[in-house]
Amino acid sequence: MKENPATPSDHRPQRTPGEDGVWVGLRRLTPARIGLRRTGASLATAPLLDLKIAHARARDAVHESLDEPRLIAELVELGLPVVSVASRSKDRQQYLMRPDLGRRLASSAEATFAEHANSVGYDIALIVTDGLSARAIQTHAKPVLADLLPALRVEGWQIAPLVVARRGRVAIGDAIANALRADCVVVLIGERPGLSAPYSMGAYLTWQPSPQTSDADRNCISNIRPEGVGYAHAAFKLGYLIREMRFRRLSGLRLKDDSDRLLIGR
Repeated sequence: MKENPATPSDHRPQRTPGEDGVWVGLRRLTPARIGLRRTGASLATAPLLDLKIAHARARDAVHESLDEPRLIAELVELGLPVVSVASRSKDRQQYLMRPDLGRRLASSAEATFAEHANSVGYDIALIVTDGLSARAIQTHAKPVLADLLPALRVEGWQIAPLVVARRGRVAIGDAIANALRADCVVVLIGERPGLSAPYSMGAYLTWQPSPQTSDADRNCISNIRPEGVGYAHAAFKLGYLIREMRFRRLSGLRLKDDSDRLLIGR
């Protein structure tokens, strides 16, 4: 007996004429998974496998450890002393399970910072911490700092030693800035991995942080990577926000990032 043509006899992905061409054009505009092919109510095999691979990469990024010796060796090339400290998280598993410990410095850090503190203090402290994507920091931190530091030096900023903080959260920068007596702190941190960007870096900026500092007091530049906010663009935005912080003596919700206006005017 002949099958009803309205009920497909196989599991080949179904498409309407011309549909592929429409989605091909839209996919050029975004890395998001749009217009995925389907087999009945399920994803077709190819996009399903791609989704599983992306999910596996995101999970691996969260658990991957920082190659601290290599990172320090690379940062030393930028011409500043590099200090290594840790949060109170004892290992990666505890770091993921106890976010609060990632916001606090290990007790040994006090002696480390005492060696580098001075009576006058610093204008800015720059912290690099693995966060939720160590590879993001391993890949993106040095290029961004390499673009940012020359501009700060030209302007005469007193820059504290670079700090590599193992298993840190954003707020660990507050404690570090206080220990070094720095007015402004920038924390470069591996962001929570996504299915299209497992190795993305964020930058969090705070003016004169204290134990009462909240996320509303910070500015953030997210998605720093070649496919997102590129290195030169990120350094430009960081420089703009840092200058505005010092001039206006504030950060967070009261400080807007208008740096793109300067780019348009160039």
